[in-house]
Amino acid sequence: MSLSNVIAQMISEMLDGKDEVEFRRNTLAQDLGCVPSQINYVISSRFTPERGYIVESRRGGGGFIRIAKVNCDGETLLMHVVNSVGNSLDEGTCRGHLANLVYRDLLSERDARLVLTAVSDSCLRAVEPQTRDRVRASIFKQLLITIMNN
Repeated sequence: MSLSNVIAQMISEMLDGKDEVEFRRNTLAQDLGCVPSQINYVISSRFTPERGYIVESRRGGGGFIRIAKVNCDGETLLMHVVNSVGNSLDEGTCRGHLANLVYRDLLSERDARLVLTAVSDSCLRAVEPQTRDRVRASIFKQLLITIMNN
């Protein structure tokens, strides 16, 4: 298992059954025998808003990292996703949002595959590359709103 997976698993275990966890980055790095920047990498890539987490950090001697699970009802979470997308959305971030919605049982795997197909780079091939992410964001938000209203 890669070091990133070990770090992610350890943080997930700390979160298991809790809404949030707080720890010192340097202490966790020492416990795992890695550099603190590796902890930062895992947090920034795996504990993201599109995956349902809010991360707060404070630097310095008394610094900490706090990771909280976003807990809200389905409609609120869907609206949070719609509002957080903004005017531009790349395909990878779209995948992350959809995976989180499936994980939280707010979207079926079938619906997620359909949405991903509709906003994929291959489907948007005819759209100019410089505007593709804006078109993807618009389609993605409209599809989620439609799903939410059904």
